[in-house]
Amino acid sequence: MHEIMTIEEVASYLRVSERTVYEWAQKGDLPGGKIGTTWRFKSADIEKWVNDRLKGQGAAVDEHAVSSVLTPERVLLLPEGNKAGVLGQLIDSLSRAPEVRNASVLRSGMLERERLMSTGIGFGVGVPHVRSDAVSDLIMAVAVCKKGIEDYDSLDGMPVTIVCMLAARADQHTEYLRTLSSISSRLKDAPVRKELLGLKDASAVVALLMD
Repeated sequence: MHEIMTIEEVASYLRVSERTVYEWAQKGDLPGGKIGTTWRFKSADIEKWVNDRLKGQGAAVDEHAVSSVLTPERVLLLPEGNKAGVLGQLIDSLSRAPEVRNASVLRSGMLERERLMSTGIGFGVGVPHVRSDAVSDLIMAVAVCKKGIEDYDSLDGMPVTIVCMLAARADQHTEYLRTLSSISSRLKDAPVRKELLGLKDASAVVALLMD
C-alpha cells in the first residue's frame, strides 16, 4: 500500500465503490485532502480510520455503505408497465451508476437469470438479481408500479407492484445474500408494501426501504 493513496486505491482497500469513498471524503467522514482538484489520502490515516471503527465505531461505515446501495436516482415511480419494459428501465437505471463497468454484460446477465426462473416471490414483489463482475460494488434500483405488472409470472400468480433489482460483484456472496434476504423480508410486510405504494417521492422510497 502506497504512503499516499488515490480514491481508486482507497476504494479497493476498503472494498467499497469509488463513489462511496468520494462521498465520505466530501462529507469529511474519511480523512483526506485535495491536491489541486484531486483527492489524496495518507495510508496511515486510512488504517487508523478503519481500526477505530473495527474497535466499536463501525456503525458509521455501515450506514454510509447501505445508503450508497440505493439512491433516489434509481427509483422509478411508474403508473403501469409490462415485465420486459420495467426490467429494461431498471437495468438502464443501474447502468448509469458509476459502479457499473459493463452495461451490456449486466443486462445480459440479469435477463438470463430471469429466464432461468421468475424472481416474482409473491406478495406483489419481484426481486431480479445477479452477481457479475460487470459491477464493482453492490447496487440496487427499484420500480413501484401501482397498476401492477400482470405478466411477471409471480409464484402466487398475482401482479407485481414492487420490483427491487439487485446487482453485486461476483465475489460479494455474503453481502449479496444478506441484502437480498433483507429486502425480500421487508417487502413481505404488508404495511410496508402499502406505505410504499402510496409514496410519491423517490427519496421517501429510499428511506422506507433502507430503514
